[in-house]
Amino acid sequence: MKILFAPWRFFYIKKASKGDEEGVCVFCSAIKLGVSPKSLVIYKGTHASIILNKYPYNNGHIMVIPHSHTSDFQELNSAEFKELHDLLKQAHQALKKVYNPNGMNIGMNLGRDAGAGIVDHLHYHLVPRWHGDTNFMPVVGGTKVISESIEQTYEKLLPLFV
Repeated sequence: MKILFAPWRFFYIKKASKGDEEGVCVFCSAIKLGVSPKSLVIYKGTHASIILNKYPYNNGHIMVIPHSHTSDFQELNSAEFKELHDLLKQAHQALKKVYNPNGMNIGMNLGRDAGAGIVDHLHYHLVPRWHGDTNFMPVVGGTKVISESIEQTYEKLLPLFV
């Protein structure tokens, strides 16, 4: 088994799991702030939002999150479930338009044992993928190279949701 070390994520995951100093999760805090580079929210709907991943796996890594603070999508009402999935489709289309990836990982990790870093607030990940995006840097150097800043990603995607 290969092990991926990403120690830079530990502080974020630890904070996200416990919530901020007021006991609010990072997603709930971002939703409360609304659309802004500080919150990383690029679209805020009635029941769900689209937010950049603060620690992306690839350029354009975004998440779609419900506004309800829940770890179980079965608890979402019909309007919440519909908007979450409508935004998932819109986010997918936006990433295809802006980044023109060869493929895309879309998924949700439910529970710590399933790989969720933020276990108490469910969220979909959308990660654009390209031929050769796994290269020698992670293998030899133990380093993943993201070729644009989070600010650049925000500026590229924001116009598609305004």
